[in-house]
Amino acid sequence: MNAPAHMVASFVSAAPLGDAAAWDAYVAQHCGASPFHSRLWCEAISHATGHRCHLVTSRDAAGALTGLLPLHHVRSRIFGEALVASGFAVGGGILADDPAVARMLAEGAADIAKSLGVPSVELRGAPLPGGADWYREEGVYAGFARDLAGDDEAELLAIPRKQRAEVRKALAGNLRVTSGRDGAERRDHYRVYAESVRNLGTPVFPRALFDDVLDAFGDDAEILTVRDGDRPVASVLSLYWRGAVMPYWGGGTFEARRLRANELMYFALMRRARERGCTRFDFGRSKLGTGPFAYKKNWGFEPEPLVYARWLAPGERPRDTNPNSARYRLQVDLWKKLPLWAANRLGPLIARGLG
Repeated sequence: MNAPAHMVASFVSAAPLGDAAAWDAYVAQHCGASPFHSRLWCEAISHATGHRCHLVTSRDAAGALTGLLPLHHVRSRIFGEALVASGFAVGGGILADDPAVARMLAEGAADIAKSLGVPSVELRGAPLPGGADWYREEGVYAGFARDLAGDDEAELLAIPRKQRAEVRKALAGNLRVTSGRDGAERRDHYRVYAESVRNLGTPVFPRALFDDVLDAFGDDAEILTVRDGDRPVASVLSLYWRGAVMPYWGGGTFEARRLRANELMYFALMRRARERGCTRFDFGRSKLGTGPFAYKKNWGFEPEPLVYARWLAPGERPRDTNPNSARYRLQVDLWKKLPLWAANRLGPLIARGLG
């Protein structure tokens, strides 16, 4: 790398990762940081999945961090391998003080991929590097976020009329809501989430992934569950970050739609977030043209196009991890028919390779 004279590049690949205090401090002070840049996230992902994290950093002459880029080395016999920033995240990517540092970190990511023999680097956040070896990926995902209203009634009025009517019906039902981080909440969340993704035809992540993220983030991660009596029917694991709530891993059982449990779940999460002092609701990303994309628009969220970047070694093709891809259509249809016990046993072995 041809770095400016005042910059020094370094690569760290160990657990725990590098200078923990410096990493934490840099993320804490950077206005563009997301939870997916944090040491907490990166170490939790590595611990839960076994994917090693390589930290590309830039430092000034005094040794202070001026940029960092965490990369998980994701390996899969089915999906191939890549350096992913960040693993199992909807964001991450380069975090830098200025464009010159950002360019150097991008070059460093490509260099470490070459040294490891990894065919690609995937960046899931801005700033996006330029250069002939980097490809922009547009028109696949959109993000959804908006400010929270001041109270329940104002929140209802912020939801378009048709969806608002569904939420009011859910509020008038006999469902109840619980929240927490204890063993019972974790167990019930995983059961609901596992059934939800099986019904969609996709493999479930290892339970250790959820446990490690909850343990790492402490009070900044929480489960909210909707129950029909004592039976959990919808559940979501959310992250809290800089005044925003991020419903991250959520789903519902077959019964959830009839009971309008998902409507209650997200509305209750908005209420819970206000109680915790949050002012923003980050509904996450969805693929264009999918049911989740339309669902979030129905709640009054406007899609914001997301642009990612990928570096590819000469002659290599990008990984295909999209369950909507034509190459996986048969597998998705078959997965929906698996008994839940089988999907839960096989799913983590496959899903940990998605990254």
